[in-house]
Amino acid sequence: MSQDLPPLQGYPAIQWKRNIPSRGFRPSIYFAIFIGTMGYGWYATINGIHERRELQREKIWSRIYLQPLLIAEDDRDNVRRYYNDLKRSKEIAGDEITDLKVYNDGKFRTPHYHWVDN
Repeated sequence: MSQDLPPLQGYPAIQWKRNIPSRGFRPSIYFAIFIGTMGYGWYATINGIHERRELQREKIWSRIYLQPLLIAEDDRDNVRRYYNDLKRSKEIAGDEITDLKVYNDGKFRTPHYHWVDN
């Protein structure tokens, strides 16, 4: 009798792991996508901050440039109201009301009203 021996090339390897195919990308691909998305987000955020800052600067300068025009419109409105009030007072009281001037230089000054508590 002869003894049973293993084959000369050896026995084939025993498959003990499950053979599941990989799904999705490698982790480095996911990391690259994450870094790209974050980079674009920061880029868009910084551009938005710059644009908002520029719009704020533009708004401030437009207000600075419009200030004299708004003051002039307010002065014109005050002069119109003053002369209408004077005309109405003359219609009510007749010629008894004279134009009372505090200053004698002939310039129009914006009337200021103060609340007085009694």
